Amino acid sequence: MGLPRLVCAFLLAACCCCPRVAGVPGEAEQPAPELVEVEVGSTALLKCGLSQSQGNLSHVDWFSVHKEKRTLIFRVRHGQGQSEPGEYEQRLSLQDRGATLALTQVTPQDERIFLCQGKRPRSQEYRIQLRVYKAPEEPNIQVNPLGIPVNSKEPEEVATCVGRNGYPIPQVIWYKNGRPLKEEKNRVHIQSSQTVESSGLYTLQSILKAQLVKEDKDAQFYCELNYRLPSGNHMKESREVTVPVFYPTEKVWLEVEPVGMLKEGDRVEIRCLADGNPPPHFSISKQNPSTREAEEETTNDNGVLVLEPARKEHSGRYECQGLDLDTMISLPSEPQELLVNYVSDVRVSPAAPEKQEGSSLTLTCEAESSQDLEFQWLREETGQVLERGPVLQLHDLKREAGGSYRCVASVPSIPGLNRTQLVKVAIFGPPWMAFKERKVWVKENMVLNLSCEASGHPRPTISWNVNGTASEQDQDPQRVLSTLNVLVTPELLETGVECTASNDLGKNTSVLFLELERKLPEPESQGVVIVAVIVCILVLAVLGAVLYFLYKKGKLPCGRSGKQEITLPPSRKSEFVVEVKSDKLPEEMGLLQGSSGDKRAPGDQGEKYIDLRH
Repeated sequence: MGLPRLVCAFLLAACCCCPRVAGVPGEAEQPAPELVEVEVGSTALLKCGLSQSQGNLSHVDWFSVHKEKRTLIFRVRHGQGQSEPGEYEQRLSLQDRGATLALTQVTPQDERIFLCQGKRPRSQEYRIQLRVYKAPEEPNIQVNPLGIPVNSKEPEEVATCVGRNGYPIPQVIWYKNGRPLKEEKNRVHIQSSQTVESSGLYTLQSILKAQLVKEDKDAQFYCELNYRLPSGNHMKESREVTVPVFYPTEKVWLEVEPVGMLKEGDRVEIRCLADGNPPPHFSISKQNPSTREAEEETTNDNGVLVLEPARKEHSGRYECQGLDLDTMISLPSEPQELLVNYVSDVRVSPAAPEKQEGSSLTLTCEAESSQDLEFQWLREETGQVLERGPVLQLHDLKREAGGSYRCVASVPSIPGLNRTQLVKVAIFGPPWMAFKERKVWVKENMVLNLSCEASGHPRPTISWNVNGTASEQDQDPQRVLSTLNVLVTPELLETGVECTASNDLGKNTSVLFLELERKLPEPESQGVVIVAVIVCILVLAVLGAVLYFLYKKGKLPCGRSGKQEITLPPSRKSEFVVEVKSDKLPEEMGLLQGSSGDKRAPGDQGEKYIDLRH
C-alpha cells in the first residue's frame, strides 16, 4: 500500500471521513468510506456497497482495519456466512440476503473501518467507517469545602466536575450565575483530564480554579457536559453549588429580639452581627450608669446575651466588639440604647383603712413607669370596675362596703405591662352572721360537725351554747369560721344549737335546729305495692269486659224476681259463680235488659247471683 493510502487509513481511524487522495499514476482514486453511527450496546448494520448482482455478493470477504492492519472476520460463500475465529466470532450475522453484515453489542473498541471485498468477476472493495457513541452519566460536582479567601494571589480551586462513562470524550463548560466561564489569565483556569475505563469508555474530570471577590459569596456554579449521539448533539447539567468565600469584616452591629417595645418579664436576646466571613469573635459590653465605663457582659456559647426575665435595671447603652482572629483587629459597633419598660410596685394610701358606718373614705393609688400610666379600681369579690383613675371615693359607708379593693396600674401602649395592689377596707360594727337560723338533718347518737361564720370589725370571736370540740379559722382579717363537733342526743334535739359572735361593739347569734331524718319505705316494698294495685285493676277490667260481653249477647237475663242464673253451656256451668250485691235504691240503679226485654221490679232489692262458669 502506497504512502498516501497509509496516511488516509490513519486519518480515517480518527475522523469521520477522509478526502480523496491522488494515487500512484495509473491507479484509481480511493473513495471516502461510508459513515455508520451507533450507540454502545446496540447493533451496527454494515451494508456492503458493491454491485448488487448476485454474483458479486455470493463470494465476499469482510475485514476489520485497525492501525492499517486488515483482519479477516467473516466469509460469504454462495450466500452462506461463516465467522472467523477472534473477537467478532460470536457477534456477526448476515442480513438482507447477504448484503448486510450485522454487528451486535457494539463497544467503543469497534470504532474502526470495516471493509467488504468481492472476488468475482474481479476484486472490488467497499469501506465503512463505524462511529460509536455513549452518553455520559449525570455530571457530579463537588465544591471546595475549605473555601476561598478573596485576598488569594492566584486562582483557587472552586469545584470539581466529573462525567463518567461517556464516548467519545464529552466537552465540559463551566457556568457562574448562568453565564459560561472562559479561561482568563490569573483569573479563571479550567484544568481537564480523562481516564479510559476497562470498558473503553471515558471518565472526564474538570477542575475550575478562579479568583473570587466578596460579591461571589452567593454565586452559583455548575458544569455542563456536551456530547453527541447518532440523534444529534446533547448536554447534561450538574446541580448548582456555592463555594465558601472568606473576606475580612468591615462592619459590626447589634441586633435585639424581640423587635419593638420591651417590658419587664420578656425574654430579650442581644446578639452581635458582622459582614465578614468567618465572623469575628464577639463580646458585648454595657455602660455603667455611675462610672460611665463599659463593662463586659456574660454571653452564652453562641456569643448571645440573654436577658430572662428582663428587668428595668437592664436598660442602658450596649456595644459590641468584633475581634478578627487573623488580623487581631477589633472593630466596635455603634452603641445602642436598650429600654426595658416597667411599672413600679403600686402603693395605696391609706394602706389599712378603718372607717365607721356612714362615714366616707378616699383611697389613692400611686406608681411610677417609663411610660404614661392608667389606673383602675375594682371590687375584688366581684371584679366590678368602680373607678377609672388613681383616686377612689366611697361615701356613706355601709357594712357591705367592707372587704377587698384592687388598684391596677397599666401602660395602655404596651399590652401586658401592669402592676396591682390589694387593700382591705374595715368597717367598724358589731358582728354580722352569715345566717340567722338554719335546719340541719341529723341521726341520733351521731357525731355532728356544725359550722358558724361571722364577720365584723374588730374581729369577732364565736362561742357555742353546748359542750363540744370547737375550733376557729380566720377567713380574712374581719371574718372568722368556727366549727363544733358534738354528739347528737335527745336533749340536743329538743334545745337546738346556738353560736354567738361578739366583739367590742356588740354581739349576734345564729340558731341551728336539729331534725331527725325520717325513714323512707324500702324501694322493693313500694314496688310490690304498685304491682299489686296494677294487677287488681287489670282483673277488674277483665271482669267488667266479660259482664258487658255476656249482656250484649243476651246471656245475662235481668229481672226483679231476685236471683237469676245465667245459662251457659253444660261444659262450663260448674266453673265459678260471682255474687253481685247492690245497696243502691231502685231509682238510682240502672236496669239491665235481657234479650226478651224483661225488667226487674222496682221493689226488688234482693241479692243477684250471676253464674259465670267460664
